Amino acid sequence: MKELELIAELRSLLATNDPRIVRGLGDDAAIVRARGYAVTSVDTMVEGVHFHSTQLSAPEIGQRALAGALSDLAAMGVDCDPAGRDGAGAQAYLALGLPGGYELEQARALIAGAGELARRLGVTIAGGDVTAAPALVVSFTVVGWADDPGLLVGRDGARDGDLVGVTGSLGDSAAGLAVIEGRAEHLDSELASALRTRYAKPLPRLAAGRALALAGVNAMLDISDGLATDAEHLARASGVAIELDLAALPLARGVSEVAALLRQNPALLAARGGEDYELCFCASPAGRQALEAALAAASPDTAITWIGEVGGGGPVGARFRDLAGSDSGLAGYEHTF
Repeated sequence: MKELELIAELRSLLATNDPRIVRGLGDDAAIVRARGYAVTSVDTMVEGVHFHSTQLSAPEIGQRALAGALSDLAAMGVDCDPAGRDGAGAQAYLALGLPGGYELEQARALIAGAGELARRLGVTIAGGDVTAAPALVVSFTVVGWADDPGLLVGRDGARDGDLVGVTGSLGDSAAGLAVIEGRAEHLDSELASALRTRYAKPLPRLAAGRALALAGVNAMLDISDGLATDAEHLARASGVAIELDLAALPLARGVSEVAALLRQNPALLAARGGEDYELCFCASPAGRQALEAALAAASPDTAITWIGEVGGGGPVGARFRDLAGSDSGLAGYEHTF
């Protein structure tokens, strides 16, 4: 496969009539008509580290990579809807590293998978780069826009007395990976399919993140490395102690069944498992009902579960108060170099 051949495929697959794109695919750089503040994140997925091509289809790899990047915008409360109040939508830029022997049809399918998710969410893939690489690398840079940065949410605003909540359910992706890897044999086929989908085709909580930001959460991040690790990130960024209840974690149907086959505590699987791409946030107890109402209006199928509090007089960091001793400081995924 030649580089120019692949670039031509990119231009064909990702063609857009988005009026915001003055110049997009095919030029040396994209020109985007926008206003206000750019909110930018980069997320990279590498064969053998974040996925295996033998376990996922090419379209799933593309969608999964874009979803992971967009989840960072969701965590900030960015409005990515081109018809929304800010009206700027979001753009994505794909850097694709292809190993020797990677076929044009595979690359086309990967790009199409990312493009399908982008269209579903109103995101424009406006440019990028392709290169030879020793392993398959899919990296997305995503850019959202805001008129008022004061309406965005960081990790550093948690306050003593805040409640800690999460959206959706946890442990689905870890359970789905166990299904894909053949570590959960004899699981009901319907459950296995649903859990596999949660791992292979995650959906970023863009509408939920925007609704929570506007409703007044004090701090927020997405759960990509597992709640145990990501709650620690939030606590350290805010300089607070966070106490969580392992027993309160929301588990999707099928997680307990997979955990039983793995001979693990299902709540521990949910706390340590990464890539759920749900949102974890801190908010004043006085705003609890307003947050629940705002999320119900913006994303009716997404529930809030309250799983802990900020404070308690302990050291800065996150701990599970229903675990004893050193076990209270669980850890999720962390890269080592």
